[in-house]
Amino acid sequence: MDDALLQLKGLSVAFNDDSGLVEVVSSVNLEVYPGETVGIVGESGCGKSVTSLAAMGLIPSPPGKITGGEIWFNGRNLLREHPSSWRNIRGREMAMIFQEPMSSLDPAFTVGSQVDEAILFHESIPKGEARARSIELLQAVGIPKPEHRYNEYPHHLSGGMRQRVMTAMALACSPKLIIADEPTTALDVTMQAQILEMLKELRTKINTSILLITHDMGVVAEMCERVVVMYAGQVVESASCLDLFDRTAHPYTRGLLKSIPGMSGSQTRLYSIAGNVPAPGSMPPGCRFEPRCQYAIEQCRRETPVLRQIGPHHSVRCWQDGFGESGEEA
Repeated sequence: MDDALLQLKGLSVAFNDDSGLVEVVSSVNLEVYPGETVGIVGESGCGKSVTSLAAMGLIPSPPGKITGGEIWFNGRNLLREHPSSWRNIRGREMAMIFQEPMSSLDPAFTVGSQVDEAILFHESIPKGEARARSIELLQAVGIPKPEHRYNEYPHHLSGGMRQRVMTAMALACSPKLIIADEPTTALDVTMQAQILEMLKELRTKINTSILLITHDMGVVAEMCERVVVMYAGQVVESASCLDLFDRTAHPYTRGLLKSIPGMSGSQTRLYSIAGNVPAPGSMPPGCRFEPRCQYAIEQCRRETPVLRQIGPHHSVRCWQDGFGESGEEA
């Protein structure tokens, strides 16, 4: 545990609204080790993106606030350091590929100048050298004619090309950790496959770790060694990718796996989990998944389950032990 590159210990995040401080992430524990890809998976509203923003020190304050826990990066507890430490680390040692590149890239500046800025902020080098490196980065992430694209504006590029520019910016200083927040959202299937393949190649090439935020279990199977499943701001299951798919332990994880379309094409209707993620501040008593769970018992309604270990690297937040091989009832 001590050699983890990133470690979140009991991380809690809350936001102020009209009713006061509302917790949206509750006591999250997570580790990312050097050279590995860890996935955080769950529906929209489960706290995945807020967790990743907290790890980057990007929770807007106000209205957001880290209310508990620790954030360790490369042996340093960042929450005990001066805010300037975050600025020195972001981009240089830990970088983020944001979910929506069109809103993350500035439409008033060329893509090349924005990649330049990511380099010049951390390194005292001539602008000409930064330009040359930016063009190399654009080429490295698979953008054709990078010298030409360098001078174009974000609206000139497709969604996939903009996502590649965001990746080039994240790679500008060869960080130890890349946090990728839904990097394939709103892309067609072909472009999704290209982006994922690019991330795998870059991880090997620069020996970086990846924390991948997604709602797509197919992406998890393709990319990750370990998986953290979040629901309503809590971790409900954590396991190696193999264990998660072969020995599913939480009903919510089972529902996510059942929602993956089959390869045969014989399904007439795709499976979906009944109900919706509860809104922050309106959590049910007991287990937060209980209102949507077909296996709930009376204990689930009364008592909040704790995250307990059921295997060497497998933890689950559930009162029942009724799930065996491949997520079927034992």
